[in-house]
Amino acid sequence: MSNLELELIEKINRRDAVVGIVGLGYVGLPLVVAFAEAGFKVVGVDVDAKKVANVNRGISHVEDVPDSTVQKLISAGLFSATTDYGELSNVDTISICVPTPLRKTKDPDVSYIVSATEQIAAAGVKNKLVVLESTTYPGTTKEILLPRLTQANLTVGENFFLAFSPERIDPGRTDYVMWNTPKVLGGVTPACLAVSTALYGAIVETIVSVSSPAAAEMVKLLENTFRAVNIGLVNEMALMCDKLGLNVWEIVDAAATKPYGFMKFTPGPGLGGHCIPVDPHYLNWKLKTLNYTARFIELADEVNRSMPEYVVEKITEALNGEKKAVNGSRVLVLGVAYKPNVSDVRESPALDIIYLLQQKGAQVVFHDPFVDVLVSNDEKLQSVPLTADELQASDLALVVTNHAKTDWDLVVQSSNLLIDTRNVTPRQGEVKF
Repeated sequence: MSNLELELIEKINRRDAVVGIVGLGYVGLPLVVAFAEAGFKVVGVDVDAKKVANVNRGISHVEDVPDSTVQKLISAGLFSATTDYGELSNVDTISICVPTPLRKTKDPDVSYIVSATEQIAAAGVKNKLVVLESTTYPGTTKEILLPRLTQANLTVGENFFLAFSPERIDPGRTDYVMWNTPKVLGGVTPACLAVSTALYGAIVETIVSVSSPAAAEMVKLLENTFRAVNIGLVNEMALMCDKLGLNVWEIVDAAATKPYGFMKFTPGPGLGGHCIPVDPHYLNWKLKTLNYTARFIELADEVNRSMPEYVVEKITEALNGEKKAVNGSRVLVLGVAYKPNVSDVRESPALDIIYLLQQKGAQVVFHDPFVDVLVSNDEKLQSVPLTADELQASDLALVVTNHAKTDWDLVVQSSNLLIDTRNVTPRQGEVKF
């Protein structure tokens, strides 16, 4: 073990190390809290000046991080935020938590990673640990970060350290949080792994070491591809059951009684969120550069992206059964967030469903206890109160997101027509899929 490696590990263990977090979003801000509550002084960097100003005033923009928590850490002198990457010259470790979206062509957009890495390099990485947490394709850490961080007289594993550790944040979750969710780590060298293990071991109960950053990058993609493919399978099962006149929910529940060899997934109106609809495409893109087609990924994506159209078809059929057209009908969408009990609408299938209904001439309104405003087809929609009058004034109610706060008994009692994509409102004669 080199002197620098030993010194940095000891500094981390004493909580004398200053931690830098680049990106203060849904991954970065909870990471700030975890390190600061563990006794580290934390410097957060974000390019959004408004976000930085709010955080420094103790205002959190992340649902899982209360304002009071941020205020407490700032008052204790454990956390400060800035837009100036130069402040990272004074830290000992840097965790990168910037967005990694897809372009319209479904190619990875790593421009945020590149920009952050170049500015970190300008601030200096000598004697520091840099860890990338942003989800990306296998090879990113060594192909993009390492060349940009390796400067004159710097050698990775000797006078700076580099690793990859995929974020495992599930917004709204309370049973598995930062501390009890195992953390995967892959270092460029054994020394890099040792230093990053010391750092993250301070905030995570279990560290899972893998052989390389590329292996850690692949772990994250396997996790979310697994979900995307299995959701695609059960969504296609819903389509098949519809053709066969069977209730897919009955089939899934019965299959789930098998105590081995089966894992329960449920169908829905499509994929949403920050990970599952996006991450598999990083792997698919990388493999295309190697002349290989990830067939499961592409097929699952095809099925999952078709579900909003299927939902609109079921709406059309239901309204036709009442001698009504979609054009001119009032449709009340119940829930627009991508998952229950959060306000996040990123990639939510509700957006596609609402857009398709508007294109067909429907008057669309929505209720969501977590989302106040939504923009669709250049139209600003305001969440309406969930009342018996609102339900009765609508030709059809559509369950998209099964929020716990929603009064499902009222929905069942007062809806004229009801389509439930989540099986949350059992009702005689209800249209299901």
